Amino acid sequence: MNHSSETGPGHPQQAIETNSNSSVELKGVEQSIPVAFERIVAEYPGRIAVKAGNVTLTYDELNQAANRVAREIIRRGGQGNEPIAMLLDHAAPTITAIVGALKAGKIYVPMDPSFPYARISYVLEDTQARLIVTNNENLSLANDLARDKCPLVNLDEIDTGISRENLGLSLSPESFAYILYTSGSTGQPKGVVQDHRNVLQVIKRYTNGLGVRPDDRLTLFSSFSTTTSVANIFGGLLNGASLYPFDLKDDGLAKLAAWLVQEEITIFHSFPTLFRHFVNSLTGDENFSNLRLVRLSGEPVYKKDVEEFKKHFSPHCILVNGYGTSEMSAVCEYRVDHNTELSDANVPVGFPLCETDVLILDDAGEEVGLNCIGEIAIKSRYLFLGYWQRPELTGLAFIDDPAGGSERIYRTGDLGYMQEGGCLVHVGRKDFQVKINGYRVEVAEIETALLDFVGIKEVAVVTAEESPGGDRRLIAYIVSRQRLTRATTELRNYLKEQLPDYMVPSAFVFLDALPLTPNGKVDRSTLPAPDRSRPDLESPFVAPSTPVEQALATIWAEVLKLEKVGIHDNFFDLGGHSLLAIQVVSRVREAFHVELPLRAMFETPTVAGLDGEILQAEATKTAPQEMTEMLADLESLSDEDAERLLAQESSKKDLKVNK
Repeated sequence: MNHSSETGPGHPQQAIETNSNSSVELKGVEQSIPVAFERIVAEYPGRIAVKAGNVTLTYDELNQAANRVAREIIRRGGQGNEPIAMLLDHAAPTITAIVGALKAGKIYVPMDPSFPYARISYVLEDTQARLIVTNNENLSLANDLARDKCPLVNLDEIDTGISRENLGLSLSPESFAYILYTSGSTGQPKGVVQDHRNVLQVIKRYTNGLGVRPDDRLTLFSSFSTTTSVANIFGGLLNGASLYPFDLKDDGLAKLAAWLVQEEITIFHSFPTLFRHFVNSLTGDENFSNLRLVRLSGEPVYKKDVEEFKKHFSPHCILVNGYGTSEMSAVCEYRVDHNTELSDANVPVGFPLCETDVLILDDAGEEVGLNCIGEIAIKSRYLFLGYWQRPELTGLAFIDDPAGGSERIYRTGDLGYMQEGGCLVHVGRKDFQVKINGYRVEVAEIETALLDFVGIKEVAVVTAEESPGGDRRLIAYIVSRQRLTRATTELRNYLKEQLPDYMVPSAFVFLDALPLTPNGKVDRSTLPAPDRSRPDLESPFVAPSTPVEQALATIWAEVLKLEKVGIHDNFFDLGGHSLLAIQVVSRVREAFHVELPLRAMFETPTVAGLDGEILQAEATKTAPQEMTEMLADLESLSDEDAERLLAQESSKKDLKVNK
């Protein structure tokens, strides 16, 4: 049974709001991204295109900067539709570089500098990128990766005299636009390839589904190496809207609520795990009056999430649960308002978006009936092109149209069923692929990496809920040939050199043997739950001795669900990750009434280190008041007495910091 995407008078859920001014909608997808973008620039030259930190670019400024980047790319790398790597952080210059690369007719390949060197190096080698676009901050890493074999374009050193006029290159809609790498079941990441036509079709679905308008202000939390970022970036820039990147690692959740209000954000797009941590940090006094849409995607959304949404956001705001894949981006959407009543714990993923059909197939590739679980398949003219240099994998991803049509069908590997009226419900994965913090993860890639570690015989990686209906974490079950010394520290450090942080298991459980099913497969359903004992770390256990250390150790133990934490234990070696670090920072703020940046958890990831950060923050917090009182005293004293008072205060400050 085909479930068509055409949104019309009889469709159960209309698009939120028709955007009749959308250039993508009016001009279609048979063009290049630069042509669509330059049309928007001509219409909205003075409107804010990107604002990140203290950098604000209008559409005209972004266009001119991107033109300079494009010319430098061509000068250094020549012409042709070839891959170029982007080694840049979560900031405005990255967007300039992406637009510039597309204007130069290149295929952009984003590489997250925070990812392990081995993974970045693999992506660079696999794509055979012709050059690396970077900046001063990442120049050292870029030079190390290039090794004099690949030229660099440093955004901070581009000649300001280069022409800022549009290049006017003729690009086919079939030209490749990007290669984004996602986790692979073979043990290595695989590159998803899209062309300009398909990206514009993604933006058409995104625009129509959310009703994106030129006066919208969109968040950008996702890494530039994900398809969510593509929808966010061009969903904003190809509609004349404003894009607001926010670096959660640097700024943390403590500032997010105030930032949303200050910047008058209208569309908040995140994955559900981040949303849960965010709403848990709210006091209930916030007023998000400008927010009209909260879009969640990448992981299951639960009824509890909807209840939190209704609690903290205004009645005119709508929650959108989106479903998509790394290969296709947004495919379905389900909208919830304050009057929506949900009967099940899981929120449906909704109805197909424009020019996309959803089929539910059995193992033989035949369609199943309503309310019958099967594999979710997507039928469209605008499917992704395939996996970079993986023709055999590409061939397995697609099947022919059973109806004999010309459209292709992509089998997602997701399981689901169709309700009456064509509403899709997602129920899990067919294989061992999972979603962690919004990222798609093939557990086989983690298992392969672990099996390469000396002394490991068998491995099984599974996910478990940290709390009912809450976040999920990875757990590795290991059978070793010999006892590993400082097992957890060694394994975690090894994996961090091979995999991104979100793919490193939060717990390692050592077994004598993996449980098996009668047919000899690993019985993952009977694997024991991790206990709450402190893992085997390189650093010996040292108990907290001061009130601050005791309070911090208690916070860490509760967040990490451990019985005890030592003051020299590394938070991330204990199984922590960035979202749990956000929880710690939030609880530290409540307990000590100080504001710590999230980066403090990465720079000093121990109780002892955080103790020093808190003392320094407290000293900074009280200094202005003490200085005001001291200056008032100084005015009434003689010069000799004033000098004596200053010396005393200096000694007290030194003593406080040293403590």
